[in-house]
Amino acid sequence: MITPKVPDQEQSQRGHFPHWFAPTVLAVAFLLIHVAAPWGLSLLSTRYGWVDVRPGLWNLLALILVVPGLVFTIWMVTVPYRASPDTFVEFQQSKKLITPGPYAFSRNPMYVVELGFWFGWALFYGSITVFVGFLLWFALFNFV
Repeated sequence: MITPKVPDQEQSQRGHFPHWFAPTVLAVAFLLIHVAAPWGLSLLSTRYGWVDVRPGLWNLLALILVVPGLVFTIWMVTVPYRASPDTFVEFQQSKKLITPGPYAFSRNPMYVVELGFWFGWALFYGSITVFVGFLLWFALFNFV
């Protein structure tokens, strides 16, 4: 009796990213969207509260929203990575429901942190255009 030959399991046609690629792309995207974009938008309007091209005391207090946001962002990125490193590196959705850390309080804690960033930047720069950016993020998250 002749047994039909079973072909070897085919390799995925998708290319694999190097392990450094995902964290690098995420870091660059984060810096462009949540640091450079508010700064650029702030240049388009008057910076209220600034004196001699420096932020005033009340503007500096707004960094209370921005600095913890950095800590929470790092925390929110490490939790899914630790839960499923392969899917994280390949930019795939995790097959596990992530419940520890900030995900115990919110299904999408990044939305809250991103809004905190943008509101903090709007207060720091004292800029109407950055505040409009914050409102657009808010509307987008409510729509999604």
